[in-house]
Amino acid sequence: MISTVPREQAARTLLREALDDPGTAWSLGTFGAIAEFMRDPDEPVHGLDDGRLGMATARGAIALRPTSDLLPFAYETAVASGWNHAIALCLPEDACAMNRRAVVTELGPDRDAARPDDRDGVLFDLGLDLLAVDACVRTRDPEAIACLRAGVGLPLFNHDNPIGRQLVAISPHRVFLARIGRVEVYAPIPGPGGTSPEGPHTHVLPKLLGAGRTHAATTPIPSGHVPCAGLHPAHPYKDMMGRRIPFDRARYDAFQALLDSWGDPELLAIKRGLSSDASATVASSRHALAARRVAEAQARCLRGETIDAVADDEA
Repeated sequence: MISTVPREQAARTLLREALDDPGTAWSLGTFGAIAEFMRDPDEPVHGLDDGRLGMATARGAIALRPTSDLLPFAYETAVASGWNHAIALCLPEDACAMNRRAVVTELGPDRDAARPDDRDGVLFDLGLDLLAVDACVRTRDPEAIACLRAGVGLPLFNHDNPIGRQLVAISPHRVFLARIGRVEVYAPIPGPGGTSPEGPHTHVLPKLLGAGRTHAATTPIPSGHVPCAGLHPAHPYKDMMGRRIPFDRARYDAFQALLDSWGDPELLAIKRGLSSDASATVASSRHALAARRVAEAQARCLRGETIDAVADDEA
């Protein structure tokens, strides 16, 4: 880990540099409920007026207030086509909990909205009872407020709750909150069979929520910590929407440097062939195997070979 700079200062520098890079995407949420923020290189952005790190665009916003116990953790995971990478923004298990509301709840005006014009919008917690995130919606429209109020006190997915049937039509702002900040999404919610827009968007997937996990089993989060958010630096062979691009060695090298600073030293040693299976005392066998698979895929790319263009489901 970083030794010449205090961790808290280094973490804030990491966040600032990532926010300055339009090639970096962001996520905030949990397994089955996540908000994503991204922007185009030429997209107009507006800074925040209250000291938080972040920005707002016409499509969404990110506002971060990192805490002293924030742990950035860089990792790679093996997928069918090669690998994914990210930096999880983690908090200790005993410090990450949000409000755990289990029914739709009206919270009043969103005074912490990223944009001043949204601070009189009414915020509603969707009541998903998640550990590290409150998944909310916000609106200033009287008809949408009335619709949301009709579902207050009921679980979102209860068949008697009218919100579920109307949510796509009213398309309120989605506001996902964690102890370290928020992501807001302004784009309309896609209808049945629709696809997520190329930009900020959210996913709420009841089947995954039912698993009660804070992250995928393939993600090697440090013991005692919970990922609340993540930053996703530019990937060497795909763009933000997962479409293939020619292998970019500079992007590859940039993330390897982040792994050196913020990754798991043991997994990194396994990946680079500096550790035997017998010495994998911290990494689980699943994560050690994934590290070797990632190393093989990266070696193929570095040799100039083309990896198969298949779906990037984690394996």
